[in-house]
Amino acid sequence: MTSAIRKRLGSGLANLLIIILIVYILGPFLWMAIASFQGENELLKRPPSIIPQNPTLDNYRYVFTGEIPTAYEVKGQLRSRISQEARLIAPALKNSFIVSAVVMVVNLFLGTPAAYTFARLKFRGKQFWYNFILGSRLMPLIAVAIPYYVIIKNLKLLDTYTGLILIYLALTLPFTIWFLSLYISNLPREIEDAALVDGCTPLQALINIVLPLMAPGLVAAAAFAFMTSYNEFLFARLITQSIKSQTGPVIIASIAGNPDASYSLISVCVTLGLIPPLILAITMRKWLTEGLSASITFR
Repeated sequence: MTSAIRKRLGSGLANLLIIILIVYILGPFLWMAIASFQGENELLKRPPSIIPQNPTLDNYRYVFTGEIPTAYEVKGQLRSRISQEARLIAPALKNSFIVSAVVMVVNLFLGTPAAYTFARLKFRGKQFWYNFILGSRLMPLIAVAIPYYVIIKNLKLLDTYTGLILIYLALTLPFTIWFLSLYISNLPREIEDAALVDGCTPLQALINIVLPLMAPGLVAAAAFAFMTSYNEFLFARLITQSIKSQTGPVIIASIAGNPDASYSLISVCVTLGLIPPLILAITMRKWLTEGLSASITFR
């Protein structure tokens, strides 16, 4: 076998493996999106139909308006499979977005100067506090669930945005500080030294010199904070009791846990829940790629 044939076979095998991996990763999401446009009867057919035979927007219409799809107006077993909880997904996703956006902004506002301090300045106890931050990321969430609940309860912040935000900041801020401190450490210090010689304060050097250079790292840290808060379930389920603060994962879990839940409406809720992260990934893909690629060089 010639080297050209071996090279071609190797390339073909690699492409095949990539295709299999893409289908394995994206297949469930694509199926969920397709199922959201199918009626319950069509979805329960065996064998299932990959392409909707009678695509409909009735499931989405029900979620946003409460108008019952025509497929559920029939008598019989499927009549009870209309999931009332699906009507709550829109306000729940709004809650998720608000909480996650606030956590993301506060992470950058507090984490950036803290990371700069660890990366560039010397102070007593620096290594201890840095190790403490790293160690906090290794603690299992279930171990702090009850203490966090008691704290939030004593602060009278149960079932509020503020309670969720405070917990999510405790979960995400250590990673933001660690990640950005490593990112700053890999930036050339000579530029900052020149700015300090010219009369800039450390804060001015951070704002005018460091921040523009670390834009990809900021985007990567912001995306992590947003996605961690957006997807978090344990604490959202623990400290929220009503739709005024319940988030998307809590409502989706409630729908999926209902034995009479409609698979079509579950698909709608999951598909709607994927939209904000998808928009974030598409709009920030350039900076996300640069920020995550730069992390490979971290010590």
